[in-house]
Amino acid sequence: MSNELLKPVIGITSGDLNGIGIELIIKSLSDHRILDICIPVVFSGNKSINFYRKSLPDYNFTYNSTKDFSKLSHKQVNLFSCWEEEVAIQPGVLNATGGEYALRSLEVAVKALKEGNIHGLVTAPIHKQNIQSETFQYTGHTPYLKAQFQADDVVMMMVAENMRVAVVTEHIPVKEIAGLITRENILRKIKIMHQSLQTDFGIEKPRIAVLGLNPHAGDEGLIGTEEETIIKPAIKDAKHNMLVFGPYSADAFFARAQYNQFDAVLAMYHDQGLIPFKSLALGEGINYTAGLPAVRTSPDHGTAFDIAGKGKADHTSFIAAIFEAIDIIRTRQGYKDARANPMKKMSARILANAVDEKVEE
Repeated sequence: MSNELLKPVIGITSGDLNGIGIELIIKSLSDHRILDICIPVVFSGNKSINFYRKSLPDYNFTYNSTKDFSKLSHKQVNLFSCWEEEVAIQPGVLNATGGEYALRSLEVAVKALKEGNIHGLVTAPIHKQNIQSETFQYTGHTPYLKAQFQADDVVMMMVAENMRVAVVTEHIPVKEIAGLITRENILRKIKIMHQSLQTDFGIEKPRIAVLGLNPHAGDEGLIGTEEETIIKPAIKDAKHNMLVFGPYSADAFFARAQYNQFDAVLAMYHDQGLIPFKSLALGEGINYTAGLPAVRTSPDHGTAFDIAGKGKADHTSFIAAIFEAIDIIRTRQGYKDARANPMKKMSARILANAVDEKVEE
């Protein structure tokens, strides 16, 4: 693995300036030990960062300000200046300013990701309403990034120590869910999950569970027919070359902790997957966009306007998102290296066997 990916460059967006995003950034990056494992680059403005830094005197946050990726510091947090003007920040207020600068930060960061100036991206929370504009007409980061990278499809996957939960449909009205539960959509999501579990999480033969759409997974057609006519056929298609099981009744599946038997779970819609994830996940959960050519993570919460500017924001999910991005970048590179040079992998195994034999002697 190249030395640069042992210490990757991680871009971090500001999120809504009136939310908790910059507070999370300051708290997370004030622990300078993070500089041992990555080179952080925050996409924001000096005055916006300093606005929140003044209200967090207990955190030793310093940074190197630059507009040139060739001049990134490896010994400090880097601030890539996206604007120079002083922005009227109003913590906890939903207004156009918060959305405008959240989008500017995101656009500059995504451009850097596309051009290879950063190796991964961690996005601070945005508000889906006030970020809407001519260039952002999406329900969140996930569909925006899908469009930016021209991906055929992506999967929103929630990741924690004890479970990974993905969804077929994301941020859409409940009345539209059933229309998007198709055999093709389910199979496509399963394939993306399977590939991601292998390349991004290092699981050679992942086991994937699929939930039903209706209560009790339809009760064999008594409570809806989608399981019989759509979900089971999709699972059957996937079983030709993947370990896929289901459909499971969602309530019993989580209540009986059946998720412990699988590497990931595919839920049919947002609340079916995210409510149990946020209730049962161990450690700090994060959001990962599977299916992109680049790595993007985020914390598993929103802008939290109710506590913005009060110094109360918990940054543990945010720092977990940074760590996960680093881990996935390294795992991807390891997967690529192993397949690019199979003799190297074989040589490593021979050497390991020789060492074992020597120890036994």
